[in-house]
Amino acid sequence: MGTDLIAKEAAASKALEWVKPGMVIGLGTGSTVYFFLQKLGALCQKGLRITAFPSSLETEKLAKQLAIPLTHDPSLTEVDLTIDGADEIDGQKKMIKGAGGALVREKILAHMSREMIVIVDSSKKVVKLGKKPLPVEIIPFAAKATQKTLLDLGFQGNWRQTADKKPYLTDNGNFILDIHFKNLRDDPEKDEALMTSIPGVVDTGFFFHLADRCLIGYADKQVEVWN
Repeated sequence: MGTDLIAKEAAASKALEWVKPGMVIGLGTGSTVYFFLQKLGALCQKGLRITAFPSSLETEKLAKQLAIPLTHDPSLTEVDLTIDGADEIDGQKKMIKGAGGALVREKILAHMSREMIVIVDSSKKVVKLGKKPLPVEIIPFAAKATQKTLLDLGFQGNWRQTADKKPYLTDNGNFILDIHFKNLRDDPEKDEALMTSIPGVVDTGFFFHLADRCLIGYADKQVEVWN
């Protein structure tokens, strides 16, 4: 197993310490969450009684394979704990998320959560956000016009595509424009405010004031905890 995978698995294992019987647990999306799902599924098969709420069809499919009990109750307004990953996270627990395409549902889930724990490997730690692309979910109607408005504000990006070069669609049926910043961001809150003020932009992959705790895995299997 590569060092990055060892680090991801270490963070995922640590997150199990916060899982308690009877919880409703939000399940994020991504490569580190994959390890968490494997471990949670093993516990469920041994008798752990929890209910999970998935943030994406991909996560839902894997959870079903692992016999993790799921809920799709439309009246659900709160979950006890959400475990999710991040593409970048700074010292204030500000994040860029959405490389897996589930940013809007992940953000809704984070807002529903009594506690959100972010699990990452150490390569995701940054001083400032902006090296990784920022996903922006955009409604297909007049999407080029939305892109032009973003460009006029100084935000350049590329439409995400599938492996066969077709437009990538989120689980919500929308496009993703991956914004590439020329510089690290001194004021990402301002960036988000500008982007989300545009009709046609559903939301961005900036996550602020949502992570309650961050577990950072290292290649030596140690885990740093940010409370």
